[in-house]
Amino acid sequence: MTDTAHRRQDTVAAYTGARDQDDKALLKAAAAIMRELGEAKAHIYWLDMLGSALVGYAALAGAILVPFGWLTVALGLVSTLALYRALLFIHELTHLHRDALPGFRTAWNLLVGIPMLTPSFMYEDGHTIHHSRKRYGTPEDPEYLPLALMKPWSLPAFVLIALLAPIGLVIRYGVLAPLGLLIPPLRRMNWERFSTLAINPDFRRRPPAPADKRRFVLLETGAAIWGVIVIASVFWIGWRPLAVALAVFSAVGVLNQLRTLVAHLWENEGEPMSVTAQYLDTVNVPPPGPLAALWAPVGLRYHALHHLLPSLPYHALGEAHRRLAAHEHARETYGRAHYRGMMPLLGKIGGSTMRRRVGAGGDAVRAPMPEETAA
Repeated sequence: MTDTAHRRQDTVAAYTGARDQDDKALLKAAAAIMRELGEAKAHIYWLDMLGSALVGYAALAGAILVPFGWLTVALGLVSTLALYRALLFIHELTHLHRDALPGFRTAWNLLVGIPMLTPSFMYEDGHTIHHSRKRYGTPEDPEYLPLALMKPWSLPAFVLIALLAPIGLVIRYGVLAPLGLLIPPLRRMNWERFSTLAINPDFRRRPPAPADKRRFVLLETGAAIWGVIVIASVFWIGWRPLAVALAVFSAVGVLNQLRTLVAHLWENEGEPMSVTAQYLDTVNVPPPGPLAALWAPVGLRYHALHHLLPSLPYHALGEAHRRLAAHEHARETYGRAHYRGMMPLLGKIGGSTMRRRVGAGGDAVRAPMPEETAA
């Protein structure tokens, strides 16, 4: 069997024919749950987002003001986890109906998106493509790369590049956005290349839809003004506040990149996939493991379930998981996307990258799996 055929077999081994066919019992059960649990509860969203932002900024201010030491590190850690949680509401904004939570999108952008130089338009549109039935896992998907099939060094590079993301965002909004007003080609490049939270380097963003253009321009303008203020702040309050903030935001970026790395199995080579195959290429880390609530908050520990029910509010995912796990006809396929935690997943994807070796003639060959060696 060829290397490509082996890898394709690995991708769909959990469900025969999943690439082209769907488990209708699973999809039917999921649809019924959506009808029952699909209402977004405003008080949960507002209290969670506002509380996370308040704790995050208060801890960040403490880390800036106290003398450098262990207390600085502890406050920085609290700030990282709280702001990370607040930031990940950008994912919910993409799936919520515009009228579901009046004012929530604007409040999030003013309190979190613009201050962290990640306004919501950076996730809108692109993430919708990621959930497209025909474009998930294809070269058109901005949020997909076959990472499990790439070189081993690509994984640490994928994570470490997140360390530089805050500096890149400061440059994107504080320098490139203002210059783009004077240099149209630069503005066009800025939009196409640096306005989407994408991991696919070949993705180019199209112009916004007319209905979104004014809102996107306002958000970009607000982020650009804040970017200029951030750069100018070093001249009147010194480097320490900016350095501490960048360190916290870099930690947020690395944590999110690690979560992204284990959010999928990353084994698809570009072919369209059925909904079931997309589900099985995605990851749930359900309870009882407690740490997943920290590194995959706002419902993202149920990422595979989210791909079955993209519009289900994050606070309903736990109940939806319990129902599907107990469903007589859906639970077998549903359970095949469950994993124990981040470390086993990192080991799995790392092992996948190590299965390719270079043969004597220079051709890539597949290293045998343990069960194949035993046979």
